[in-house]
Amino acid sequence: MTRTIAERLDDPASARAAGRRKMDWAEAHMPILAALRESFAADEPLAGERIAMAMHVEAKTAVLVELLAVGGAEVAIAGCNPLSTQDDVSAALHAVDGVTSYASHGVDTDEYYDAIEAVVGVDPTITVDDGADMVTHIHDEHPELIPQLKGGCEETTTGVHRLRSMADDGALDYPMFAVNDTPMKTLFDNVHGTGESALANIAMTTNLSVAGKTVVVAGYGYCGRGVAKKAAGMNADVIVTEVDPRRALEAHMEGYDVMPMREAASEGDIFVTTTGNRDVVTRADFERMADGALLANAGHFDVEINLEDLDEMAVSTREVRDGVQEYELSDGRRLNVLAEGRLVNLAGPLSMGHPVEVMDQSFGVQAVCARELAANHADYDPGVHDVPDRLDREVAEVKLDAEDIAIDDLSDEQREYMDSWDHGT
Repeated sequence: MTRTIAERLDDPASARAAGRRKMDWAEAHMPILAALRESFAADEPLAGERIAMAMHVEAKTAVLVELLAVGGAEVAIAGCNPLSTQDDVSAALHAVDGVTSYASHGVDTDEYYDAIEAVVGVDPTITVDDGADMVTHIHDEHPELIPQLKGGCEETTTGVHRLRSMADDGALDYPMFAVNDTPMKTLFDNVHGTGESALANIAMTTNLSVAGKTVVVAGYGYCGRGVAKKAAGMNADVIVTEVDPRRALEAHMEGYDVMPMREAASEGDIFVTTTGNRDVVTRADFERMADGALLANAGHFDVEINLEDLDEMAVSTREVRDGVQEYELSDGRRLNVLAEGRLVNLAGPLSMGHPVEVMDQSFGVQAVCARELAANHADYDPGVHDVPDRLDREVAEVKLDAEDIAIDDLSDEQREYMDSWDHGT
């Protein structure tokens, strides 16, 4: 039987106290979740709901989980990455009324999926996922649960891609909100969150400067745009690699060099993958890289940098610094992989994920989407759904209020003008 985090730790009380401090710090800087907490505590919109979650279990996620529990839900959570769980935060979460945490740092593949299986034991009515592992597990192993599932929320680009593929194949049997794709997530979490946290964690893990180096960004979606923008702001030269001609043109028009990875491989000092796809950097690229190159993944799963190819090429490997694995090649060149090729902003030894304020927005969307599913699930058929614009705007308005920022309102005449088709010159 899978053990909870409290059963895994030697000193759960100390871990709980340390995790609680992290949660309290995050909560103090998450005004959206604070505002929602007031309404959730008063109205308990999730009363009677059972929520199964697979997420990066760290302080900001924990504030969301606690909010869902305050709203009346019974919540069970597992990690969505073997290296991103912070055990002290997981222990603090497990101590929250209504929450059971099976998330533990450093688990192997079997333990990872055992934890997801244990979470399914909450007999869920709603799922909240980061990467779609929970959703696919339910469809593959527990289809009997699908009729009771009101819906779910997906946090990431990779997870939404998987869900859309399932929907295209007619294999997605309950409604899912594409939280990743809504403006209050995409424009901030993906761009500013990924950009800042990826580069910050590369710098902290290596203690090396970004300024003056050539940073190769693989992929120019929202995450890639963020990494490129922040790297340029840190005085790096930036090269973008792409497979989509429109995104490549966009990167070109933004002033970045654009070229295939094979060419960029010999130019780069730091390589950051942001595609969500596999085999973005492979043997042919490793063969062209300079001695000392740094390789990091800010996409999702640990398949973007082909570590099997690199391991086969290496004559020796060693951990040269916490979170940095050096691969020495036969010609003496050394290539350095950060965080085992997993998400560098979450899986490294110093990683803390995206900035708190950014995740406040993303998790605010998650919370209102869970509330929407509890109240109005009959309005949504199986498949992938955009987050209703009224929910996205609600979260934005709460954020503006918290920042004491006022904006204009449309007059009745302006609204009528914008809604009409018969106004001419």
